[in-house]
This record gives sequence, structure tokens and C-alpha cells, in this order.
Amino acid sequence: MANKRDLKKDINYVLGDIIEAVYIWEYANTDKDTKESEKIIDDAITTFDELIAKVNAKDVENKKVHFKGIQQELEDKGRALIERINKLG
Repeated sequence: MANKRDLKKDINYVLGDIIEAVYIWEYANTDKDTKESEKIIDDAITTFDELIAKVNAKDVENKKVHFKGIQQELEDKGRALIERINKLG
């Protein structure tokens, strides 16, 4: 089981890297519209806030299952955001 601190670090690193990838795309494609890329950044920030709130939840019965679910949600949402970045083209 990932402990709370490591899970928070994972959330921060994954979503931070996604936001950084969007900024790199915007820098490399200055001639393209950034509305969709800005939306990806907003969604990454929203996902960050939601996942951190879940990690900090106090009313959890089974922490192991709870944290495992958060880790899976991070992977799923992270992949979806990365796919959106790849489609910016």
C-alpha cells in the first residue's frame, strides 16, 4: 500500500508533468489556438484538487482499498489527459 505522503507526491508529479507537457506544446506551437490546451490544464488542476481531497478524507474505513482506488483513478485520469495532449497535434 502506498502511504499518504507517497500518494500525494505521485499525484503532484503526474499532474505537474502533464501541465508541463501542455506548456511545452504551447511553446512549440505558438501559431495554434490554445483554448483546448488551456482546458487540459484546468482539468489537470481540478483533478489534482479532487484527488488530494480524497487522500485527505478522514472518514475512510479501509485505507488500503481507499488509497488503491485513488492510485487507479490517478492513472486513469492521467492517461485521459495525456491522450488529449497527443490529440492537440
